[in-house]
Parts: sequence; C-alpha cells; structure tokens
Amino acid sequence: MTKEKPLHHVVLIGFMGTGKSTVSKQLAELLKCGTADIDAEIVRREGQAIADIFAARGEADFRLAETAALAEVLGSSDPLVIATGGGAVLSERNRAMMLQDSFVVALTADPEQIIARVSEDAARPLLQGDVRERVYKLLEDRKHAYAFAHLTVDTSDLSVRQVVELIEHGIKMRF
Repeated sequence: MTKEKPLHHVVLIGFMGTGKSTVSKQLAELLKCGTADIDAEIVRREGQAIADIFAARGEADFRLAETAALAEVLGSSDPLVIATGGGAVLSERNRAMMLQDSFVVALTADPEQIIARVSEDAARPLLQGDVRERVYKLLEDRKHAYAFAHLTVDTSDLSVRQVVELIEHGIKMRF
C-alpha cells in the first residue's frame, strides 16, 4: 500500500442525524486534536441561528455562508476533526476543499434511525412538515452525494465508541 500525503484534517460528512457532531468530539479526543462544527461556525460568523438564516435569506444564502465557514475551518494550520452540515457536500467546491488535505468519512444510518434521531429537532429547517417524507425525499436526492468519501461507516447499530474506532482504523490503513 502506498502512503498518501500526511493527514491534516478529518472531515465527517453525512446526512443529518448520522452522528457527525457527536462522533467528531470523541474522535478529536482520541486523535488529540481540535474539533470544529461547521453549523456552529456559521452561527458564529453570521450571528443568526441556521433556521433564521434559512427563513430570512433562503437556502442559497445559507449555502454560501456554509462554504465560507468550511473554507475558514479547513484553512486552520492545526489538525481538526470537522463535522459538516448534511448538505455541505452538495457543492462541488466544498467537496474539492474537503478532499484537498483531509481524510473524509461519510457517516450513514438507516432512514428509520435518522427519523428517530431528528424527529424532535424543530431547529432543522429542511425537515419542516412531514419529517418521514422529507427524510426519505432528501435521502433519495442525495443518495450519491457522499460517495466521494475515503471511508463510509454505517452508524445505525454502532455505539459512538465503535464508530470512532472504525474511523481510527481507516485512518491507520490509509496513512
């Protein structure tokens, strides 16, 4: 196996409710590095909650803010575990930035698990209305959006610790 260039960041991608934010914290502890949550960065930079950005400015404006926040975080000289928003992969520019100096991990989960995990979260603007219907529609729309990742981990029946261990193993195999 040929070794890739040195790892700088680990970027977690995946649909909402797959565990990106939770896994990022434990993975960062294990790797002894910092963590960044792109959604939190957007809120910090924009001074508005994500739902408020969607309501006031629309999804297109939110996606621009997301790209700017992602670029800033990926530009960090310190290694980070980065949790992206579920739709960050929709932009070709974002995907290219993620692949530049990072190990990209796609977290997946069974649709019913996702529904159970996100159904009580009213702060998710893309889930307004029938949550089940919206989750299935968005999953269908994005079914190939996460395929560029170096590693895919199904979190449906795994503990956070198990997910973190699988990612650590994937990193060791690649680097």
